Amino acid sequence: MKTILIVEDDISLNKGIMLTLARDGIAIRQAYDLAAANKLLLEEPIDLIILDVNLPDGSGLDFCEQVRRRSRVPIIFLTANDLEADIVTGFELGGDDYITKPFSLMVLRARVMAVLRRMEPQNEDQWTIDHLSFDFGKMDFRKHGQPLLLSRTEQKLLKVLVANRGIILTREQIMDKVWTHEAEFVDENALTVTVKRLRAKIEEEPSSPKYIKTVYGLGYIWSEGNRT
Repeated sequence: MKTILIVEDDISLNKGIMLTLARDGIAIRQAYDLAAANKLLLEEPIDLIILDVNLPDGSGLDFCEQVRRRSRVPIIFLTANDLEADIVTGFELGGDDYITKPFSLMVLRARVMAVLRRMEPQNEDQWTIDHLSFDFGKMDFRKHGQPLLLSRTEQKLLKVLVANRGIILTREQIMDKVWTHEAEFVDENALTVTVKRLRAKIEEEPSSPKYIKTVYGLGYIWSEGNRT
């Protein structure tokens, strides 16, 4: 379970971020000023902070500097200031990412998940997600402990999706990674067929997938599951 602290005084934006990020495996704590944020940091472990720069009781930049004296918790700044000097200052003070307003909540979610992934010491060849276990090094794939027989193409597709979980991948990006140098010669329908076959093997209900979801007009996303 990861815990994210949202420090944003705009109540509707704070709620919107919370609703976008809240899911299995992620707990949300909300603060509307620095005093409340500091209290929450002292009360429980926080895995990532989404921090507005301009807050009623001070600067998020100053708060970041204070936090960095005692913690390496990842910090993503939110701000209306898009000046290059402000962005550089944010990074120099220890920020891990910097997002200027207005922004897409889905883009924010993708960047949050990317930062969390960078902080995880993990073997990218071995994954256990819910009742699924994947060992790409040994080419051993299981569902509820029972072996899954996956083709090499299905294995490549699966690894691309789980390694980028929470991130929307376009069809072009996936084809480039799965078929590498042959992507331009492969019929786009090949991806659709491979996705369908993989869903049939790993999903409980392939017609209503929990993991491999279609993002219409864009591509696919591995959207659920807790890695253990």
